Amino acid sequence: METLHWGLLSTARINRAVIPPIRASGRSTLIAVASRTQSTADSYAQKWDIPRAYGAYEALIDDPDINAVYVSVPNHLHAEWSIKCAAAGKHVLCEKPLALTTSDVDRMIAAAREHHVVIAEAFMYRHHPQTLKVLELLNRRAIGDILIVKGTFTFRLARPDDARWSPGMGGGSIWDIGCYPISFTRLIANAEPVEVLGWQVLGSSGVDEVFAGQMRFATGLLAQFESGFRAPFRTGLEIVGTSGSITLKYPFKPVGDNVIEIRRDEGVESIESQGQELYRGEIEDMENAVLDSKPQRISLQDSRANVALIKALVESAQTGAIVKMK
Repeated sequence: METLHWGLLSTARINRAVIPPIRASGRSTLIAVASRTQSTADSYAQKWDIPRAYGAYEALIDDPDINAVYVSVPNHLHAEWSIKCAAAGKHVLCEKPLALTTSDVDRMIAAAREHHVVIAEAFMYRHHPQTLKVLELLNRRAIGDILIVKGTFTFRLARPDDARWSPGMGGGSIWDIGCYPISFTRLIANAEPVEVLGWQVLGSSGVDEVFAGQMRFATGLLAQFESGFRAPFRTGLEIVGTSGSITLKYPFKPVGDNVIEIRRDEGVESIESQGQELYRGEIEDMENAVLDSKPQRISLQDSRANVALIKALVESAQTGAIVKMK
């Protein structure tokens, strides 16, 4: 296999972010899209100049020319359709969150092993040069020992029919955007927390419209984050160490000039990191894993741990108690 032949499983809005990097790559090509109706698939394929259109997800999975599928269905369907793709011998790039339960992630892991395919979670920020630069700075102790991590990701979700308002479809701000600061904190800590505490404000549909959480790690690292659909767009990450702090203005979706600020007693140092098309890294990571047999940057065990942590934070918010991680 020298090229990934991609199919898009659904016509979700997020597709527009992955279509350009697939087409820009010399090792990927986009050949098909599937929707729940033929008319929708035909219209989408015409708009985006995609050669094949299928009016059922199963039809795309049955296409022998497709060897990689981007799964962008709503959260509650991620596991089901990723497993079906894997059973058909297709490699899978699945939108975050990978699943809504650890048992579903375990089923996905088993399917990937049984059918010898790659399944990866589409956390695009993990592949971006800005993130890799931050890890480099932390590894060389640019701010000493890490003490505290604070992350924020909010925006106004105005579409009333959006799946993110539906509890049955895996809606809620923590699953949609809170997962970013949670994931980034785990990446920085290179460990899992020992206990967590969460609070949420539920909306009329029953999903969290505002979520705030805290995490404590065995090393003494403490972390806080917030996410929500009611506040204006706000995003940021602060990493506080014993000799300084690192601040990112756009940690989860780096845009424009990617400046990393390091604040120390003697002043502020600004470090520019290389820019990159936001979703390019996750496509290249899939190519490297499938075509070159290189390790995935985000392992399925890593994704499982993120799901477990989100579940624990939700449990804490529902019970009002600290939840100790197993």
